[in-house]
Amino acid sequence: MEILNNLWLAVSTPNEELMNLITIPLFFVEVFIIMQLFIYIADIKASTYQKIIYIISASFSSIITNFFIPNPFNIFLNYFVIIILIYTIFKSSFLKTISSFVFSLICFNLIQILTLNPYITLLNISAEQLNVIPFYKLLYLFIMYLFTLIIISFLKNKKYRLNILDDIDKKNKIIIISNLFFGILAIFVQSITLFYYVDKLPIIITFLSFISLLAYFIISIYSLTRVFKLILTTRKLESAEAYNNTLHILHDNVRGFKHDFDNIVTTIGGYIRTEDMKGLKKYYLQLEDDCQRVNNLYLLNPEIINNDGIYNLLTKKYNEAEEKDIKVNITLLLDFSNLHMKIYEFARILGILLDNAIEASSECEEKIINLTFRNDSKNSRELIIIENTYNDKNLDTEKIFEKGVSGKDNHTGLGLWEVRKLIKKNNNINLYTSKNDNFFCQQLEIYY
Repeated sequence: MEILNNLWLAVSTPNEELMNLITIPLFFVEVFIIMQLFIYIADIKASTYQKIIYIISASFSSIITNFFIPNPFNIFLNYFVIIILIYTIFKSSFLKTISSFVFSLICFNLIQILTLNPYITLLNISAEQLNVIPFYKLLYLFIMYLFTLIIISFLKNKKYRLNILDDIDKKNKIIIISNLFFGILAIFVQSITLFYYVDKLPIIITFLSFISLLAYFIISIYSLTRVFKLILTTRKLESAEAYNNTLHILHDNVRGFKHDFDNIVTTIGGYIRTEDMKGLKKYYLQLEDDCQRVNNLYLLNPEIINNDGIYNLLTKKYNEAEEKDIKVNITLLLDFSNLHMKIYEFARILGILLDNAIEASSECEEKIINLTFRNDSKNSRELIIIENTYNDKNLDTEKIFEKGVSGKDNHTGLGLWEVRKLIKKNNNINLYTSKNDNFFCQQLEIYY
């Protein structure tokens, strides 16, 4: 009984040493909870190793800034360090890093503003007592963490995420980053206010502060939603236009094929009657080319290529190849909606590789490009294989990736150099380059 009394006395009376001791593990808990929030919002595919590294790094950063840097500057510095840690450890885009972190901070600060003053008033304690008496501090943090976990659960049920941020244009990125900057500034000011004046401000002022931050939060979310809807609508219109063009071409080809059907059968019959198998084989190969073109057009379907951006890119490059009389063979056995890399980076790499393939094959006597998209579940990877005919048989497959090196006139030689930069940014992506007497091959491997 005496032990319990001593324990209660230790946690219910001012005890700065015990508070400092308790604060250290609480930093780890808080970092973990906020990490869960921004990882879900940003849809970050993080490994256990990355999570552990982040928790340790962010927690030590919080501990160092809390104990060695005076308030409120430690808050701002800690925000800055954590943003860098998220960006470097999880390899998220800068915009998604800032957005998800600010969203998490706003949620956390809204809970703090909403609960802190009522909590102090209800228990009839001062802000100083809250910070030096372990029991009050632990109870308050438990309430904070509980509310945060409820918000995470709510977001998961609503499936709210920021997936589209990687793919928006530069103008919208600037607008969003500016908005987020003022969001961080507002949070910083609120944190200072809470630190210095929480026990001096009436509840009504705290409530108004909460309402203002909540209003900013709602307006920001509404604005972002409008921007995202506009971007998605634009993409869908572009996809619909591209698909409509594909359908027109497909319709014309089918009509032409149907119109020539009798002639085709008659021609085949002529070869059979004369037993000209060599001529029949040659005719069949020519006929097969026409059938392959119709099959390719059938594959250029937004239901098969189930990502608007990739669909538009492939349709555009296919039409460019057709205009240059390049024979394109397409094999599609891949779910683009579940690609294990950022669509923005994938589209950049694919676009550069297709441009090079079109350019190289257009200069050949036999103009052929083979495109294969498939899932290699045995080796846990997605494969994109681009083969094209080429003239320069002495091509150095290593040197072409150097900055400024190009085999084409009036080109900067930055395309494949950019590809290599993007590959190095991702630890689950490889690009294997090879060549033989007939084809130059680029094999993009995305591991999962």
